Amino acid sequence: MSRTVGDRLAEDRGSEAVQAAIITPLLIMFLCLALAGGRMVISGSKIDAAAEDAAREASLARSAAAAQEAAQSAAEESLSDQGVACASTSVAVDTSGLNAPLGQAGSVTVTVRCTVELADLLLPVPGSRTLESTFTSVVDQYRQREGA
Repeated sequence: MSRTVGDRLAEDRGSEAVQAAIITPLLIMFLCLALAGGRMVISGSKIDAAAEDAAREASLARSAAAAQEAAQSAAEESLSDQGVACASTSVAVDTSGLNAPLGQAGSVTVTVRCTVELADLLLPVPGSRTLESTFTSVVDQYRQREGA
């Protein structure tokens, strides 16, 4: 006995619903991962800019204490201006370049660490990620420094 096309289609009823039930969660997971990845990339570039701003401000300071304070302030201001909401932020400053004698080049290195939350994306992406950026800025070799 030969079956018609209509008979075969009648047997496949509901298969589209099953396919949709399988594929929809996978598509939602892919979307969530794409959004989380996008947040990491955008936040990373903004943290790079904050480290650059902080290093530049620290290199203009005349003392190690002033450099630390200037870098901290510049990093926080830069992150705030760019709309980066860090769960925790730390700014580490290497001011050894400020101790170089006049006429010799020195540098100041700043490392900015920012913990970016992923849970506030309103998506099933748990946890957070700590991003870090380091930037070095040259200290003017002829600028007067504390103790020099």
